[in-house]
Amino acid sequence: MSQSIGVIILAAGSGSRFRQVAGPDKDKLLADCTGRDGAVRSVIEQVLVNLPASLEKRVLVTSPERPQAIRMAQAYGCDFVELDSPGLGDSIAAGVQACPDLDGWLILLGDMPFILPSSIEQVVAGIREDGISVPVLAGEYGHPVGFGREFGAKLMALTGDRGAKVLFAGARVVEVPVDDPGVTWDVDVPEALTFK
Repeated sequence: MSQSIGVIILAAGSGSRFRQVAGPDKDKLLADCTGRDGAVRSVIEQVLVNLPASLEKRVLVTSPERPQAIRMAQAYGCDFVELDSPGLGDSIAAGVQACPDLDGWLILLGDMPFILPSSIEQVVAGIREDGISVPVLAGEYGHPVGFGREFGAKLMALTGDRGAKVLFAGARVVEVPVDDPGVTWDVDVPEALTFK
């Protein structure tokens, strides 16, 4: 059975830690980043490049102040939702509300440019209607995280800064072992733009 899984790319955060180091006018999503393939692209483009072609439904959730990120996402076949809140819960809710009728949703952070496409595919393969699929590297949970259809209403009810971690309590969690440091690597500071 082929599932319709949508990917929600969260890109509405302000990136304050990055700006503290790089400067107030520096947007981490637009910073140059050398991908694992050796090509230099912006952080958000690296994230988009790594999306498997099988994920046809793509939604970028971002702030209206990021027209460049919106244009980039559209070039990669994404719909977009503009959101005035940097809250993680608000972003997840808005993304799922934009495509509520799917079999599941993959929540991907817009500042994680080094996740291998194969890792994303493995997490998608682990999505069950009543379960949460999460990559695990050396015992640590990473991203992206997949949610089955039964979590739709709960995802759409999230608010504020609280992400979807609260949904793990009592849920059926499918742990997907991966050998990919990209699943725990986010770009919070400029030094993190180079994968080591």
